[in-house]
Amino acid sequence: MVFPYMEAVVGFMILMYFFETYLDLRQHSALKLPTLPKTLVGVISQDKFQKSRAYSLDKSRFHFVHEFVTIVMDSTILFFGVLPWFWKKSEHFVTLVGLNAENEILHTLSFLAGVMIWSQITDLPFSLYSTFVIEARHGFNKQTIWLFFRDMIKSIFLSILIGPPIVAAIIVIVQKGGPYLAIYLWAFMFVLSIVMMTVYPVLIAPLFNKFTPLPDGQLREKIEKLAASLKFPLKKLFVIDGSTRSSHSNAYMYGFFKNKRIVLYDTLVQQCKDDEEVVAVIAHELGHWKLNHTVCSFVAVQILTLLQFGGYTLVRNSTDLFRSFGFDTQPVLIGLILFQHTVIPIQHLVSFGLNLVSRAFEFQADAFAKKLGYASALRSGLVKLQEENLSAMNTDPWYSAYHYSHPPLVERLAAIDKSDKKDD
Repeated sequence: MVFPYMEAVVGFMILMYFFETYLDLRQHSALKLPTLPKTLVGVISQDKFQKSRAYSLDKSRFHFVHEFVTIVMDSTILFFGVLPWFWKKSEHFVTLVGLNAENEILHTLSFLAGVMIWSQITDLPFSLYSTFVIEARHGFNKQTIWLFFRDMIKSIFLSILIGPPIVAAIIVIVQKGGPYLAIYLWAFMFVLSIVMMTVYPVLIAPLFNKFTPLPDGQLREKIEKLAASLKFPLKKLFVIDGSTRSSHSNAYMYGFFKNKRIVLYDTLVQQCKDDEEVVAVIAHELGHWKLNHTVCSFVAVQILTLLQFGGYTLVRNSTDLFRSFGFDTQPVLIGLILFQHTVIPIQHLVSFGLNLVSRAFEFQADAFAKKLGYASALRSGLVKLQEENLSAMNTDPWYSAYHYSHPPLVERLAAIDKSDKKDD
């Protein structure tokens, strides 16, 4: 008797949908609260609170619709055998264009091309509504419809350029891997991740945004002085034109070993009028580096990836798994997709655990910036970012514990204040 993998997967997906919808409803109720949390009274202006509340409720309503459509489509595709049907249709397409359909790489690329077209078609209405209705209504969207589609076309082109060699390599590794398959797959993905982390900021990111050196001045001097005091090997300091697409703000750093770079969104510089607020945000980011959070996260991802591939090697030859989903053959890519579906429960637990660790790292980075003397500037910077991004002021504790990788503003300010009291 074939174990009902497909029914179990669909059942768990629906169960998780109801659980997460319950959390969404709790969060929606929190967003409807007419008053600020006590900690933020007198800190956040009433005008910003009302705008944040309206923005968050709009996004929440949209989220309910999007998630419902997503679960209906995903469950339908699995339950009614759309995947095996489409796999066979993609084989016919390969034959139709005069290629060898028995070549698994060509068959797989044909299948993925169809999946990409389907994804673009189904995601497009939601992306357009989110960008040009919700984001525009609340003053965040800055991009034109032309820029939106130009970015989409660039993304598709990059997928077509980068995707096939990666897919072909994975198929060959699985076919030739033997008993050390998991190690070979992990090694390939490890090298690929290093290459992409090196190539993306230099060759890919500039296709979408303009990177310019931060002009000489007090802000640049303060950031360079901070980096030097921590022995952070800062090589370049950029400003990115994020305002061409959105008025949301951010900052990040990247690079290996002695070649580190910091990138500031121009919106961050514009919103934080006080240079000290920007420097405090950078101090927080440098805290992640100094406390080895980035290294810890990278190592954790590598361990999880190796374990995941180890699990895949145990089930990749299971005919019951393939038959349960309607397949009479065992293609490499389909095996990976089915395996991902069967370990969804574990993925949810791992994601929850990683969020817990991530939030702990954020508190530690805040404390690091505070020890450097940026407590006041960090407080005001965090408040400014919260206001300008119209982030949710009221959050449900269950919802934030499950979904948030960063603690809510109320918790971050309370932690900074608590550490202040301890110092006093």
